[in-house]
Amino acid sequence: MTAPGPVVAPVGARTHWEIGGPPTEGAVEVRAPVGVITYEPADMTITVGAGTSFDTLDGVLAEHGQECALDPRSRAATVGGILACGLSGLRRLRHGPVRDHVLEVRFETGDGRLVKGGGQTVKNVTGYDLPRLFVGSLGTIGVLQQATLRCRPRFPRSRWFAGSATDSFRASARLWDGAREAVLFEGVDADVESQGRGLAPLDTPPALPDGPHRGRISVAPGRVGECTAALAGRVRWCAELGVGTVHVAADEADALVHARSVSHAYGGWMLREAGGPSDDDGFGCALPSAALMRRVKDAFDPGWKLNPARLPFARIG
Repeated sequence: MTAPGPVVAPVGARTHWEIGGPPTEGAVEVRAPVGVITYEPADMTITVGAGTSFDTLDGVLAEHGQECALDPRSRAATVGGILACGLSGLRRLRHGPVRDHVLEVRFETGDGRLVKGGGQTVKNVTGYDLPRLFVGSLGTIGVLQQATLRCRPRFPRSRWFAGSATDSFRASARLWDGAREAVLFEGVDADVESQGRGLAPLDTPPALPDGPHRGRISVAPGRVGECTAALAGRVRWCAELGVGTVHVAADEADALVHARSVSHAYGGWMLREAGGPSDDDGFGCALPSAALMRRVKDAFDPGWKLNPARLPFARIG
């Protein structure tokens, strides 16, 4: 697998550093360019260096009444880190997952090739969909240099409400912690007030569960209820209704082990975001896509220099 020589770890703002397990200790750290390269408000596309923070990206787009709904947990997160970790924001219910916002990527492979995938137009269907392949790759198939993102108009008003939404298909997010549902509506003032009629406005957005040990469970949306019932009492949790994501947090590492077993029991998966037992990487079960993942890794990084410790099949077979 790994050829003699240094192992490389792409680095952003370290806001997602523990996700999926930390990179190899002692790896050579490399960083991507920073700043806006091109921005076409009329085309609603923007190209930035992968080291650009989300806060900077959002500020530039806001000046033109636009946004890119990546919604990272920290505004300091870099665009490259957000894409590499592939964690969708709370507004996925309306705006789609992270991969839907990426039009083009440019990156360097493990053997030094510069690769471009996708195109700087919304209707781009030519060639392999490398941008989507890169999302969630954890820096294992290339060092992202720049990305072209799809923008959208920024809603003039957004507000959270407490209570069950009757027009749930209009909601941008629905969070449920077992005791209360919080619903986010976006649009013009009249639409938001109409959609929230009969619900209790919230002064502050609901907070996701926090703690030294955190994870993100993905299950079929229809199994969220039974999954969260099995989690009750062991971890703090909050579920994204209609999506199937359950955010979990705990004060003890063993609680994440329990959460992982629950996710598997209900046909899902848990990605470790922070903490957890040092020997629990979550990849102890057989992955049906392991052989395909190996082939992709071999094609883009023949020497296995890029973040090899973050690959599940590198540890189970």
